[in-house]
Amino acid sequence: MAASAQADSRPTADVVQRVIAVAFDAAFYRAVHPDLPPDVEPFWHYRLQGWQEGRDPAPWFSSKAYLDANADVRRGKLEPFFHFLAQGRYEGREIVASRHATTYYVGVEWAPPSWSHPALGAALGAVSDEGTAGTLPDANAKAAADMAVAAAFDRVFYLAINPDVLASGMDPLKHFLDTGWLEGRDPSADFSVQDYLDANPDVAAAGVNPFAHYLITGRVEGRAVRHDLGYEFDLISRLNPLEKRIEASVSASRRLVVGTADELALGLVALRPDVHITVSHDNYAQSAGGLQFCVRHEGECFAAIGRDHLHLFPAAPWHTVRAEEEYGPLGVLLNGRSLGVFRPEIIQSVLARIRPTGRLSFAIHSLLGHAADATCDILEALGLKSGTFWLHDFASLCAGVHLQRNDLLDCAAPPAGSAACGICHYGAHRSRHTDAHSRLFSRLSLTVAAPSQTTLDFWRDRTALKPHDTLVRPLASLVSRGLAPQAPQSGPLRVAFLGMPSHLKGWPVFQELARTFAEDPRYAFLHLGGRPDPRVPVAFHPVMATAERPRAMLEAVTLLEIDVALIWPLCRETFSFTAYEAVAGGASVVTSPDSGNVAAFAAGRGRGRLLADVDALMAAFRSGDILSLARARRVTRRYELRYGQMSCGLMDDAR
Repeated sequence: MAASAQADSRPTADVVQRVIAVAFDAAFYRAVHPDLPPDVEPFWHYRLQGWQEGRDPAPWFSSKAYLDANADVRRGKLEPFFHFLAQGRYEGREIVASRHATTYYVGVEWAPPSWSHPALGAALGAVSDEGTAGTLPDANAKAAADMAVAAAFDRVFYLAINPDVLASGMDPLKHFLDTGWLEGRDPSADFSVQDYLDANPDVAAAGVNPFAHYLITGRVEGRAVRHDLGYEFDLISRLNPLEKRIEASVSASRRLVVGTADELALGLVALRPDVHITVSHDNYAQSAGGLQFCVRHEGECFAAIGRDHLHLFPAAPWHTVRAEEEYGPLGVLLNGRSLGVFRPEIIQSVLARIRPTGRLSFAIHSLLGHAADATCDILEALGLKSGTFWLHDFASLCAGVHLQRNDLLDCAAPPAGSAACGICHYGAHRSRHTDAHSRLFSRLSLTVAAPSQTTLDFWRDRTALKPHDTLVRPLASLVSRGLAPQAPQSGPLRVAFLGMPSHLKGWPVFQELARTFAEDPRYAFLHLGGRPDPRVPVAFHPVMATAERPRAMLEAVTLLEIDVALIWPLCRETFSFTAYEAVAGGASVVTSPDSGNVAAFAAGRGRGRLLADVDALMAAFRSGDILSLARARRVTRRYELRYGQMSCGLMDDAR
């Protein structure tokens, strides 16, 4: 076993523990450290934090003296006892007895253990071969730690927030103990693995399970289980650099199995002469969301007039537009049925060869995951130049498609190169999007369709792109059906969050509201969506709009008699289906002035209320002023939700 290899390999925590446990003197440790709580295992206390505090593991070894004498060990923040046992003694490094040794062993002979001790030899062997089977010599201490975790572990919570573990069928406790905590997964709603490690660098340096550390020693010492710095800190601290996201997209793309030109041609053999092509960021047949609904609905509208629907999307997820040189095959759907995954040049060549002869049209709903020139090449292979470009987001203005500076604050798309861009995670990549969309608009004649006037006005004020035309086409509208039945006067105000618990949609604000007023009898908080968040004390109702039940959310709002829908997006919305669904179901919308079209919608015709900020929202609930929005206190109307015809309604030959 080479000493240098030993230093560089950074053996696993299990190996370190096995080596230390052989020579660790638990009786000595407890005797010389009377401050140790009686229910704390000496070995685990030393392993988790004792060595950081300069405590000695045996009478013949001084942790402080070893670190003082060995600057390399000190700089590397290495645990000194393990370093000596596994490496230092081979190199002739000297040790000094503990200052407690003479008082503890009065009149008794003591000495370091024999280096030929079989248990020590086995443990040290594991350092050079970490695959060697074996157990921690101090098995009782390890078992005690696992038992402490098991007693406090919340299986229901863990499975709810980790659907991959649920799908695997693996025991959640075993998953957490083996790998879950290393991946930053939380064992209960009350404990944050990442927060605890951030707040306790000694625990992070020790490489031990933070939940076990807290249960065994941390709570006795009064250590906090999570920080209270707000969701803003969480978002910033977990921000994934855009470069890494792009690398991940390219890597995922290269792992895909792509089809041949003959395979694509065979899939398109039944293609009718009349075809509508859509381009978006994902597979609308497998993903749920507002944009996906729009693409699916658009295809249905064209199908009603006899046109096939050919959809192109990046086969691997992308957060940005794709550079021409980056590898990125596309998925192809024909009328919602997958034809496979193909390189863009293959799609271009096949479409040019089988070129349909009837009525052709196209709409670009999102350029994320697409290269601008490759997209133009595909469309031009069909002889297409004039089409529709939808403003579902602001990807044409910045790589931060929601215009959130560092995924946190609305930036309002300042001029490129501004100081604001200089402090933003997306600033350096903004030209990736603006240049790509500039090439797209220069090669194609695009009519920009905005789902709201608010969105179109903002976009026109911020862009240098030159569209052929612009127009406003709401994605949905409300048709009055008269007054709703009078709601009962009694009962708490029913406040709901609609949709997935996403921070962009305002989940952190609803979470704070629900936690603050959880015990207030004036309010009842509900979450209507596709996935629960068990960390928040609200009643969850599974609601997911599908092709078969597009009005599922509207129906749930009506059935549950929701009084107030908190629609508080942290980004400016171009449109909001949930706002329309809430009002159609009889609820009143509460939002902020910075929510884009939600604010414009809520302000009109008594549909809701705008509150200046989160402080004003909290004040309205604290004072009870928000109770004026209860169904029983206002005139509640019933509406039918009517969806627009999307791009189909813009085609002269489709009317």
